[in-house]
Amino acid sequence: MKTRYLLAGTIALMTGLASCNSKTDSKDSAQEQNERRIESMAITDSSAKAKETDANSVIEIASGNMMEVELAKVAAWKATSPKIKELAKMIVKEHSNTSKEIKKLASDKNIVLPKSLINKHQELVIDVTAENGKNFDKKYMDVLLEDHKEDIEKFQVLADQGNDAELKAFASKALPVLIKHKELAEEIEKESNNK
Repeated sequence: MKTRYLLAGTIALMTGLASCNSKTDSKDSAQEQNERRIESMAITDSSAKAKETDANSVIEIASGNMMEVELAKVAAWKATSPKIKELAKMIVKEHSNTSKEIKKLASDKNIVLPKSLINKHQELVIDVTAENGKNFDKKYMDVLLEDHKEDIEKFQVLADQGNDAELKAFASKALPVLIKHKELAEEIEKESNNK
């Protein structure tokens, strides 16, 4: 069983390293494709800029969501804390649902999403998965909390300032789930600091 996990982790790490070594970040590639599509379809410069802003937000959100699912899958079996494992399983389920929604919206809005994690997210996956035991738990929780804080900000900006009504509604709907995850992670972290 451990061999299988070690093999899966090694494969994920190798894939990540290959992705990090690529000269083009998947974010840059997706942004370039979106920019070309938007410019060819936009009626005015201001409508193109608005669509591009929304598309860039969706790219960041999609990659961050993918990263959280990847890390949570690892944490579900690698974490030493049962509470972290439980939280990780919840995150896999709920963020996988969010990923489906993001992909559908992106398809409906003709937004190209990155095919893999953007470089900064891939580097975090490599850093966290390299740890073991309590060091893994700490690193995972630190990244989880920081990323959820960033995600809440990004979703709030999209909900408040987005240019597309469906994207704004999606962001508003997702915010309570992100806040719940952050609060649960803060509780777990507080409990572990008090031990």
